[in-house]
Amino acid sequence: MAKCEACGKATTFGHARSFSQRATNRAFHPNLQRVTVMEDGKLVKKTLCAKCIRTLAKTAK
Repeated sequence: MAKCEACGKATTFGHARSFSQRATNRAFHPNLQRVTVMEDGKLVKKTLCAKCIRTLAKTAK
């Protein structure tokens, strides 16, 4: 399942609304990306959402 390994953000479900306000099911997918991060002195590949990647970049400086 597509899920952020840091915050747990995953696909959520809702409705697409047409002009007539008819509700059809749709999925909201998080912006997940596979990145290499330094963890305990080792390079580790993780699946993170864009928000977590930005937060990591802030705290790394």
